[in-house]
Amino acid sequence: MGKGVSFLLLALVLCYGVTVAMGYRGEKQWRKERERREEEMEPEEEEESESRKSWFLMPKSRPVMTTDAGEMRLVRSPGGRIVDKPLHMGFITMEPQSLFIPQYLDSSLILFVRTGEARVGCIYKDEMVERRLKIGDVYHIPAGSTFYILNPGEGQRLHIICSIDPSESLNLDTFQSFFIGGGTHPTSVLAGFGPETLSTAFNVSMSKLEEIMRGQQEGPIVHVTKFHAPSIWTKLSQLQEQDRLKQVKRMIQGEADEEEKEWSWWKLFGMFSGNERRVFGDKAPDSYNIYKRKADFKNDYGWSVAVDGSVYKPFKHSGTGVFLVNLTAGSMMAPHVNPRATEYGIVLRGTGRIQIVYPNGTLAMDARVREGDMFWVPRYFAFCQIASRSSPFEFFGFTTTSDKNRPQFLVGANSLLHTFNTPELAAAFGVTEERMRRFINAQKEAVILPSASAAPPDEDLKEREEKSEDGGPKVIRNFGDQMIMGFD
Repeated sequence: MGKGVSFLLLALVLCYGVTVAMGYRGEKQWRKERERREEEMEPEEEEESESRKSWFLMPKSRPVMTTDAGEMRLVRSPGGRIVDKPLHMGFITMEPQSLFIPQYLDSSLILFVRTGEARVGCIYKDEMVERRLKIGDVYHIPAGSTFYILNPGEGQRLHIICSIDPSESLNLDTFQSFFIGGGTHPTSVLAGFGPETLSTAFNVSMSKLEEIMRGQQEGPIVHVTKFHAPSIWTKLSQLQEQDRLKQVKRMIQGEADEEEKEWSWWKLFGMFSGNERRVFGDKAPDSYNIYKRKADFKNDYGWSVAVDGSVYKPFKHSGTGVFLVNLTAGSMMAPHVNPRATEYGIVLRGTGRIQIVYPNGTLAMDARVREGDMFWVPRYFAFCQIASRSSPFEFFGFTTTSDKNRPQFLVGANSLLHTFNTPELAAAFGVTEERMRRFINAQKEAVILPSASAAPPDEDLKEREEKSEDGGPKVIRNFGDQMIMGFD
């Protein structure tokens, strides 16, 4: 009997030692990971991070493509072992009547139209398809699929928020663009072949080849108005849709005039053949408007929508989903955890607060955020969002799964504590069953809760605004009139 008790005590001591060691190693790993990220930060970024304890706020965006006609900026997602599938957030801004020239990426792309309208053309099963996208539309472009984006608007900029999934990338950088069209800037991938090879392949003279391959100098995003680019793109963008389709049909059947034959990338690059139905097929997936979807959850304090592969089939192959949440002033998205995905988000409007908790039960981040701020939450980490008292709080983002995420709520009428309303739960907290029952039943609302006491006032953000005026990081809040993200 004495030996049995001694053995049991020894086993308990060993288990405790292992637990402490594991906890120590876990905290040590967290410290190393955080120190590594802080070393990589620029001075102004490090100062901002320290002031807001914002490890889970994503760093500033950087321009990857900039022209007079538009810009694309990129935010690198965090790396490390805790990120199951890194994503990168991109921001595309295009002036009225501009074109993001034909290209393909080594990464899949999901577009979300924030403001304006777009025409997106891409190759789907060897057919050319074009889709009209409006505010709230999401659209998936697979890795390796050639596409273009056209802003046909007369007076409104186009703003697109996109996820870039590098899981199929070449790992040369964040992602690689392979431009089909191009000239001296950007350079077409065709330019890598020798002039003799291209002249033979296209069956054109060297002079014609030189004229085509070196004609583009405006960059990846170009104007298509008569004031900037007197090319076939200008003519096509100004036609009505039916006339434009007829013109494309004429071009691919060899009936266009000599100027159109020379400048048409459809004709020169041999990407299409056949008839009009083949050029603009109707079998490709359409876009999906997130604003038209019925809310997955809605009450007096806000609503939330999630779009996954079961709702929008192209997401099944992308391994990515999207979400949109709107909280009324002073309300809270109840503390919860995503068991299947990491999420990346951006504040679309309003101000609020985001709290994230480490696995060891300590606060990882308590940051006040506003329009344009970006954040990420690792899989399994508990977190909540709280709207400020004076305005609604709306945020949009991407998840690293195309399956139903099924968030687990830790507080509220539908929390997992209700499921575990057992003697074991009471024992775990060291209280009586009756006290535990009263405690978890006190909150009658679910998912989105009233939270005036925890909601931050807008005055808490004034210090950040004043700091940005002194040359630090600045978030541009007006999506419709200015660039989505900007830095002085």
